Amino acid sequence: MAKRDYYEVLGVNRDASDEEIKKAYRKLAMKFHPDRNPDNPKSEEQFKEAKEAYEILSDKQKRGAYDQFGHAGVDPSAGGGPGGAGMGGFADAFSDIFGDIFGGGGGRGGRANVYRGADLRYNLEVSLEEAARGTETRIRIPTMAECETCHGSGAKKGSEPKTCPTCAGHGQVRMQQGFFSIQQTCPKCHGTGRYVADPCPSCHGAGRVKQHKTLSVKIPSGIDEGDRIRLAGEGEPGVNGGPPGDLYVQIHLKPHGVFQRDHDDLHCEMPISFTTAALGGEIEIPTLEGAAKLRIPTETQSGKVFRLRGKGIKGVRSIGYGDLLCHVVVETPVSLTDRQKELLREFDEISRANSARHNPKAQGWMDKVRDFFAG
Repeated sequence: MAKRDYYEVLGVNRDASDEEIKKAYRKLAMKFHPDRNPDNPKSEEQFKEAKEAYEILSDKQKRGAYDQFGHAGVDPSAGGGPGGAGMGGFADAFSDIFGDIFGGGGGRGGRANVYRGADLRYNLEVSLEEAARGTETRIRIPTMAECETCHGSGAKKGSEPKTCPTCAGHGQVRMQQGFFSIQQTCPKCHGTGRYVADPCPSCHGAGRVKQHKTLSVKIPSGIDEGDRIRLAGEGEPGVNGGPPGDLYVQIHLKPHGVFQRDHDDLHCEMPISFTTAALGGEIEIPTLEGAAKLRIPTETQSGKVFRLRGKGIKGVRSIGYGDLLCHVVVETPVSLTDRQKELLREFDEISRANSARHNPKAQGWMDKVRDFFAG
């Protein structure tokens, strides 16, 4: 059975704010939680559906991927998958929401929280030729690595992290909000259960230091502006042994001197002389695979478009090549000699003698102008 649209599940518009999404989920969670609906066997599925929609739409990175590619753009394995809502009691259903409101995170059972690392984005510019044919490139990105001085503990050499006095090493504290008892991440140790009294001078107690790493990125042929390449596990490291996030390489096409891309099609302007437009002829035009010949018929007008089938780009998800569309621009001659001016005046006199035949568009336009003023 196909999944429903996540915005439809929560009953919000596609431009809904984070707060609107959160309120919509809280309302549905209270309505469909199985503990409150023991006689409704469908409530569990409805609750899980709302939980999955909220976990995707409340994450900016996942929401962006979902808005662009739909369900196919959301990796269900990232961070353990969106659909695994637990059934640990009514208060647990709201731990994610109230954790956001009061600055804490999820997590239960009196253990230090384990967090998946954040996803990262890298903007990569590629040329039109590289995008069309595919290529492989290397990028250098900042990353966080384990501090070699303290080996990740965050404590100064000769000392060790101590048990957090605020949460007694559990990583969680409990708050009372009306009739809700809310468990949230300890604000002192941030869920680790320990704190560093004497921090390492190299990492200042973080246990990690900023470094740079070089990655190889394979650009598939046909990739387009705005497409993304996912490098699994190359995002920020997780916390407390959590899995790393992903790195998304966002593709941007460099401006091209000849072509403009429109999905799989290419467009180019093709200046031709006044003589070629009037008398016709054969000209040479560029394509991504080399030069091609194009026959210009007589009496070609400026703005005429010639289509060369199969001379465009084969997109990543396409089964065939696009087309090359050449837009004719009749160029007015410049820097004329006296002899050229004399010939053009003679030509103009001959044309005026039978304007309806030689300049039908201009003659028709003048007739409409006269009718306009006469009316």
